[in-house]
Amino acid sequence: MIERAETVRAETVRAETADRAWQGMRALVLERHDRRREVCGALDMSFIRVKALRSLAGGPMTMRQLAERLATDPPYTTLVVDDLQKRDLVRRSTHPTDRRQRIVTLTPAGARAAETADRILGRPPTALLELGDRELAALDRIVAKLLG
Repeated sequence: MIERAETVRAETVRAETADRAWQGMRALVLERHDRRREVCGALDMSFIRVKALRSLAGGPMTMRQLAERLATDPPYTTLVVDDLQKRDLVRRSTHPTDRRQRIVTLTPAGARAAETADRILGRPPTALLELGDRELAALDRIVAKLLG
């Protein structure tokens, strides 16, 4: 009976610790060092448009593929692409084998904007850079393990 109570207590402490760690990671990335506002200001566009540019940096996509990647519905994706096209950041063309589909491709200006976004979003916060070598190496190992 005592062993069972100790096991339950250990599981509870472990769950609370995992919850606290997760909440801390979320706060660190999404609140204290959220680069989304900075990148939106630098590129003068909403984050969903930034996300579209970064998605297209991997190569052209159909409108449907882009909608899936952005987790948006097709009409909204069309509005996003329309705006990016007006800014000369993307271009649309007809799919070579299915005229009903449109392919979205970055323009050179769009590729530069995506690179700017990646540079801003990828910059580690000062607090991370201030960790000691051993702490940083340990954190790197832990994050790699969490990412699988």
